[in-house]
Amino acid sequence: MLKHRHLLSSIAAAAVLLAATAGALGGGFRAMTVAATNGTLATTAGCGKAPTLTSGTRTIQSGGQNRSYILRIPDGYDRNRPYRLIFGFHWLNGSASSVASAGYYGLAPLSNNSTIFVAPQGIDAGWANTNGRDLTLFDDISRQVENDLCVDTAQRFALGWSYGGAMSYAVACARPTVIRAVTVLSGANLSGCNGGTQPVAYFGIHGLYDSVLNISMGRSLRDTFVRNNGCTAQNPREPSRGSLTHITTSYSGCRPGYPVQWAAFDGDHTPSPVDGSSSPNDARTWTSGEIWRFFTQFPSTTPPPTTAPPTTAPPTTAPPTTAPPTTPPPTGGPGTCTATYRTVNSWPGGFQGEVVVANAGTTTVDGWTVRLTLAGGQAISSLWNGTHTATTGDVTVRNAAYNGTLGANASTTFGFTATGDGATAPGNITCTSP
Repeated sequence: MLKHRHLLSSIAAAAVLLAATAGALGGGFRAMTVAATNGTLATTAGCGKAPTLTSGTRTIQSGGQNRSYILRIPDGYDRNRPYRLIFGFHWLNGSASSVASAGYYGLAPLSNNSTIFVAPQGIDAGWANTNGRDLTLFDDISRQVENDLCVDTAQRFALGWSYGGAMSYAVACARPTVIRAVTVLSGANLSGCNGGTQPVAYFGIHGLYDSVLNISMGRSLRDTFVRNNGCTAQNPREPSRGSLTHITTSYSGCRPGYPVQWAAFDGDHTPSPVDGSSSPNDARTWTSGEIWRFFTQFPSTTPPPTTAPPTTAPPTTAPPTTAPPTTPPPTGGPGTCTATYRTVNSWPGGFQGEVVVANAGTTTVDGWTVRLTLAGGQAISSLWNGTHTATTGDVTVRNAAYNGTLGANASTTFGFTATGDGATAPGNITCTSP
């Protein structure tokens, strides 16, 4: 595997490029940032347009240079559907094609055609970000993609390993009102951190005995967003040497909508650790599943970074005190919620499910509870965007702190992974409010 032929001397030398990042970082992607932050714009200019971009290698003028990236558009692309957008940055001496061929760090196979993927190509196969040139590339690619394709502005993400992790960290520092969350695998501050004072949801992953970029470097990046996100400082538990395991910690006390997660694993400098083995493996690593769950936990409305989300939302229209004599009342009724299930992905011995919770009534729903019955042999292993009781049989899922309020005709989702055969959908699905 190409990405495991990482040149240790080259990445060590790349650290000196940090000094080159002191220049002003590129701009030009400002028009969409405020709207994405305050929730006034949910989609981009490309929504509703017949696309001209196609999947494959694209060239673009950026900062006076010819740059390139690989674009992956979902099969059956719907121009009226807002899609998640994920940037995958390559490692030193890697390439955009190596990221694309590895399924964008294993996320593409999990996406079920819900996501637009971008793999930019770095100059000299790295991300020195001299004078902000690579942030300018991020801005220019984002603008080109979003002017042509339908993107949910509250669902932009970035990730990368090693030098690619450094670039993802630079994006989080400099574009906090653009990017919703980042994942940094075995990263360090090599591409700069212009700004770095505003909250961004952050997931750091690092090996205990990383021989290229010491784990202390990864902890330092993590702690930037522990502070920015208002999380409670702690020394998260890490596995012991020789255990061949990993431990993932979710920080407590973080500002609503801005979690910080840290995963330390018993291993060296790799994006593909495997529990119980000292041999990295792209197909068997746990990282892709945990990253996908971290990214997909977020609803499509970004909470403002300086205030907590409101506990209630006003209805869009005042409910009538009496129904017009010639019109029957709405079938859903005020405050009624519905729950609809679909299987997102499945594999031997497990599957991923998603439930859409919708307000079918005319007034705001303030809190919801979904009940469902799993088939025999099915057991929930993880769940996001909600809190659940029980993992088998009759399961109850209640809203998280940030997605319980639904205005008329609004909806949210929660998802889960489970063991067992996903061919049989959960039954007896009901939704009540509160």
